[in-house]
Amino acid sequence: MKFDDFTINEGLKANIKKAGYVTPTPIQEKAIPLVLEGKDILGIAQTGTGKTAAFMLPIIQRLSKGPKRRVRALVLAPTRELAQQIHDASVDMSRNTGLHCLSIYGGVSKRPQLSALKRGVEIVIACPGRLLDHLSGKAIDLSDLDVLVLDEADMMCDMGFLPDIRRILKFLPENRQTLFFSATMPKKIRNLADTMLKNPVTVQIGSIAPADTVSHAVFPVPHSRKKALLFEILKNTETGRVLIFTRTKHRAQNLAQQLGNKQYNVSALQGNMSQNRRQDAIDGFKNGKYDMLVATDIAARGIHVSKVTHVINYDMPDTPDAYTHRTGRTGRAFQTGDAFTLYAREDEHILRSIEKNLGKPIERKKVPGFNYGDSGGHKSYARKDSSAGRRYKHTGRAG
Repeated sequence: MKFDDFTINEGLKANIKKAGYVTPTPIQEKAIPLVLEGKDILGIAQTGTGKTAAFMLPIIQRLSKGPKRRVRALVLAPTRELAQQIHDASVDMSRNTGLHCLSIYGGVSKRPQLSALKRGVEIVIACPGRLLDHLSGKAIDLSDLDVLVLDEADMMCDMGFLPDIRRILKFLPENRQTLFFSATMPKKIRNLADTMLKNPVTVQIGSIAPADTVSHAVFPVPHSRKKALLFEILKNTETGRVLIFTRTKHRAQNLAQQLGNKQYNVSALQGNMSQNRRQDAIDGFKNGKYDMLVATDIAARGIHVSKVTHVINYDMPDTPDAYTHRTGRTGRAFQTGDAFTLYAREDEHILRSIEKNLGKPIERKKVPGFNYGDSGGHKSYARKDSSAGRRYKHTGRAG
């Protein structure tokens, strides 16, 4: 199937071609015809599968006809970074259609957002908090809304946005199309979907588990030797772009600084950074200025970078769903990727849950010649350990 096979106008087809789209991904192939028919959708798919185009292309087709200069489509996103990425993709897809897109989020001045709303826009991509500010100030009118999209719904739940979402729903007309996308489907998210959707069609791509294109390995190591092991792995592994996850903002900042001291092209991404610095880190990671990004879970959710070859969990994630989201940053759009996790003794319980979610044990690896200290890299797990395999020269270091 080709994008030309969809019932969309020629101008939109030209924009798709210019953006480099040729063959729809599975979720695009399944969802786009249903959205064009006006059906409510419950979409379950991992990040990197093409969800943005799956909902935005049919929205642009729908909004190309009908009134202009009023908000007719609203996309709710959990982070500023994701909202901006959806906005940028929407601008590319809607060129020469007469439609106007606006991203609304906190951490930046309200003035440009207010000015754009006064001029009139058809598509708004917003984070819940700043949108509620505009709604309470009566700066935005959603009474003419045709389509509501909730993207990364499970992350909305993780970040505590569900009360805000329910408040926003009170400003929306009942007669609308609603598209609901999530990588995982915990009970809270399922309950929210039940209240928002009318006779929805479920579109699920794959299982609610890490992508099949990702290879997984854990490296048992005591906390005291984690940093040294990370440096050893990076030194002996051929990588492209590397995304490293830590549990805290402070650790992300410190680890990025220490990697920089070793001449890696690296930036941190964590919530205490200004919006300009956060955007510089993301843009730099996308365009190759930085080979590595050290991030916390919340900061990194919604990052859409296609060439991440390795995700490294410096700290074990708190839940299997968090592991799914982290590792979903690599192996995107059917490319392959590697997920490495540095694993201390006290992480055993969450590791078992992750393996249950994967449906198989994760290979334990040890780096030959590395000094693990007194623990020997968790002697109790020695029977599961294997060699780290081929050794490579790292290509992500500054010259």
